[in-house]
Amino acid sequence: MGIVDEDIGRVRSDSDIVAIVGQYTQLRRVGRRFTGLCPFHTEKTPSFSVNSEEGLYYCFGCGQKGDVITFVRDKEQLDFVGAVEWLANRANITLRYTDADQGENRRRKTKLQAAVGDAIEWYHQRLLSADDAAAARAYLRHRGYDGDLVRSFKIGWAPDGWDELARALKLSNRELSDSGLGFVNRRGRQQDAFRRRIMFPVYDAQGEPVGFGGRKLPDDEGPKYKNSSESTIYAKSRLLYGLNWAKAAIVEHDQAIVCEGYTDVIAFFQAGMGRAVATCGTALTEDHVKLLRRFAGRVVLAFDADTAGQDAAARFYEWERTHGLDVAVADLPPGIDPGDLGRKDPEELRRSIEQARPFLQFRVDRVFEQADLASAEGRARAAEHSLAMIAEHPDPLVRDQYVMEVATRTRIQIDLLRAQLGRPKSAKTSSQRASKVGATGEVSTSLTRTPGRELEALKLAVHHQDEIEPLVVSELFEDELCGTVYDLVIRCSTLHEVIEQGGPEVAGLVQRLSVEETQAPAMEVAARLWESFLERTMNESKQELVRAVADEQAEIFRHHTWLRLKLEEVRDPSRQARALRDLLGWFEEPDEESV
Repeated sequence: MGIVDEDIGRVRSDSDIVAIVGQYTQLRRVGRRFTGLCPFHTEKTPSFSVNSEEGLYYCFGCGQKGDVITFVRDKEQLDFVGAVEWLANRANITLRYTDADQGENRRRKTKLQAAVGDAIEWYHQRLLSADDAAAARAYLRHRGYDGDLVRSFKIGWAPDGWDELARALKLSNRELSDSGLGFVNRRGRQQDAFRRRIMFPVYDAQGEPVGFGGRKLPDDEGPKYKNSSESTIYAKSRLLYGLNWAKAAIVEHDQAIVCEGYTDVIAFFQAGMGRAVATCGTALTEDHVKLLRRFAGRVVLAFDADTAGQDAAARFYEWERTHGLDVAVADLPPGIDPGDLGRKDPEELRRSIEQARPFLQFRVDRVFEQADLASAEGRARAAEHSLAMIAEHPDPLVRDQYVMEVATRTRIQIDLLRAQLGRPKSAKTSSQRASKVGATGEVSTSLTRTPGRELEALKLAVHHQDEIEPLVVSELFEDELCGTVYDLVIRCSTLHEVIEQGGPEVAGLVQRLSVEETQAPAMEVAARLWESFLERTMNESKQELVRAVADEQAEIFRHHTWLRLKLEEVRDPSRQARALRDLLGWFEEPDEESV
């Protein structure tokens, strides 16, 4: 696939290189040339020169050179096609593609992004002026968000109506669904995906609108955040909230700050550290790391990394090795997130980044902060726990440096610690693994008959709730206990609250799940749950069809046909996302009289 050469030539000739470069450094005319400080390296004396007539640039300091396409590729971290499209969009040039299908896909993507952009503006204006947004405005003011800040981040408000956005934008059914802005329910009616939520718009790295994160008001029910569903333009494993605003500062400081929430990012911007980004309701992935590595060589984790287990640690170390990345952890006070800290003490938030520590150093320090170093037993336990973390690091030289540090802090002979570090860990026997007990001390045998897909869904609910919650409802679980646990996990704010509200059997299962991480893809697990549910529901409708009188059979048959169609779509990976949105809409569909 490519772009027609004639169009590439038009982009080069029609793009004002002085205007483009001028967005990154101040230029002044010197004769027939423009000069300024180089945007690719730090300097005090201008050595960067632009030839506006030929559309070329050259830096006499660092040797960077090229034309306007090369400049955009380097500064925006785009491939050749992406840079041409970026420039064409600014010059209002319509591109032609050598591959007709690819050209149509790109036009389709552009149309969906335009729909999301219209939704951003509509939600934003609702927040600024609508009567029903008064509670949202009051909440934002309480959080320290004035009008200028709300406008800077285009924060909006999704009203409580079922289809207010859909009626305002007047999109086709497919555009509404494919953009993630809504869905079509079983009665063929358009419904909004977001209702009664503060809306944080999400843009891709190039600043194109792709989706939303919606936050509920404190007293409302439901999950705290709801994110756009996966779509052609929204893939949360490759998106970082705020990167479109932060990338210039990230390049300047050679550092990216990674948070867990949208409000955390805004807090860093308020504190003068506009190099913060956040994942969109998912854990940090390698795709995220690859994206950040284009802009900086250092990543500071601004969330509670103390809970990172062996799997997470292994990923961080692998990313450091594979991508040449330096992973550090912000020195945040325990139990407080950046959003709250930024509001209460911006200077402390800045200090937490300045004093960020390497990931392994952070974990070892936490062990010693919580240890009883006044007793021999306490020092021994601290050494044991520290060695377990140190052993996870793949570099033997790094491991030995930390072993020496542990020896100093515990007053234990270094040779003894080195021997302990190299000792293989004993594997648990199958009988030990099988005898995990609940809160009552009894082994639960009912779970041996529970389908694995239901347990995987519960693990996702416990560890990655934002990934599974938009895809699954508790009615899908065949096992009654699993359905109860899922419903409680989604409704409660903490696992401790789940354990308190559930009985002993719930408590035992939740405690087990809390230590069983999963890497299962949420979409795949959800699809298998829906597939099983649809099969059960279809069997029930067959039985109803046999028992029904003639007047009822036509409606039951239509319902059965619709279920069969959705089952086929759920089994097709290319149609799964849309099918799940339709099915969720079917579950959430209001009564006829309430619409």
